[in-house]
Amino acid sequence: MRPVCFCACLLASIALSMPAAQPAPSASDVTVILDIKGPYSQTALKEMQREATQIIQTSGVRLDWTRKEDVSHAVFNDLVVMSFKGSCTFDPAPPLYDELGPYAVTRTANGEVQPFGEVDCDRVVSSVRGAMFGGDFAHGEMLIGRALGRVVAHELVHMLTKSGIHAHEGVQRASLSGKQLIAQSLPLSAMDVDRLAAERRTARTANRP
Repeated sequence: MRPVCFCACLLASIALSMPAAQPAPSASDVTVILDIKGPYSQTALKEMQREATQIIQTSGVRLDWTRKEDVSHAVFNDLVVMSFKGSCTFDPAPPLYDELGPYAVTRTANGEVQPFGEVDCDRVVSSVRGAMFGGDFAHGEMLIGRALGRVVAHELVHMLTKSGIHAHEGVQRASLSGKQLIAQSLPLSAMDVDRLAAERRTARTANRP
């Protein structure tokens, strides 16, 4: 199976309405706000969060997760918004998609990477299903969650480093096959670990009083 183009950048002007300050900010470095527009599996959702957290934390960045409907009175140190379209669940007979299409997009405005991404669950599920065999089907929801976690981690690297750069290995490659999305491990490359760690050190220094 050919690897799928991982992500595309979309020009957009987007404003996020920040909630009024109420309680103290979260202790995490980055809060990921999930905006899930279609059906999803709780098993896949939990596995997605676990996988993305495990990948990103190797750089020292701590993630927290919350749903869009739960943020009206929250305050965050830093945040990104990940939207999910399509069906984020293991459909027995999902639609087929062009393998050349992206799994996700990260939005840009005036050439700058923004903290907004969108994942195409239908395309991820289709690619993963094509890579599954034998006993994999008994763990479909978990494998979908693993794949979604890697897609989200990929987009988070773009957002947190404010860069569209891709790596030559690991989860930040420009294209990944369904088989790679459900492989036992798909970590950050050493280059991406260093880039993320450096960006967060800069952010923490800038936020000091």
